[in-house]
Amino acid sequence: MKATLTISSKNYSSWSLRGWLLCRMAGLEFEEVLLSSDDPSTRAELLLLSPSFLVPRLTHGEVSVWDTLAIAAYLGELFPAAQLLPDDKVQRSHCRSISGEMHSGFTNLRSALPMNLKAHYPGFKVWAGAQADIERVASIWRDCFTAYDGPWLFGARPTVADAMYAPVCTRFLTYDVKLDPACAAYCQTVMNWAVMQEWVTAAKAEPDDLDELDVEF
Repeated sequence: MKATLTISSKNYSSWSLRGWLLCRMAGLEFEEVLLSSDDPSTRAELLLLSPSFLVPRLTHGEVSVWDTLAIAAYLGELFPAAQLLPDDKVQRSHCRSISGEMHSGFTNLRSALPMNLKAHYPGFKVWAGAQADIERVASIWRDCFTAYDGPWLFGARPTVADAMYAPVCTRFLTYDVKLDPACAAYCQTVMNWAVMQEWVTAAKAEPDDLDELDVEF
């Protein structure tokens, strides 16, 4: 069946990145459909002015799936050998829980540190609301490293959880967030991931910038 993944800016859209990583991790062959940043609804999504109903959207034959966790569940059913979730049921429930927490929470982090792969802000001032989110993310990561020994959140291979937290790694680097050694090493593991490097290269080659985001910082 023909598969297409509708995404928006690779530089700014964290949800697009999550969906794209999941498709690559599953081994799905798909065509990218890139929404124009000039479209008002696309800009609203990227500027966090509206929910992300547009992207990512996976169309596979007659199936249309949007929402990142729904895409993860669909791909997990379709490609069980990809092991998007851990085999062990305890680990699997843990993976689903922290993925769901990222999916529904961390609003201060999202708004204060929007994804922007082209930018770097040394010495960026992180305010209290976002700092609490950063500390919670670091706590989640450390719990995983203690339980499963890394280098990924659930051990030797990336899972849905790593796809969900990958955009956070980019934010921490963009805004010069200070991390403990274990969390900093995890960010580097994610950024050195071949599929992440592919995405980042494409993001930096995008011709269009969103002045509303860049001017603010």
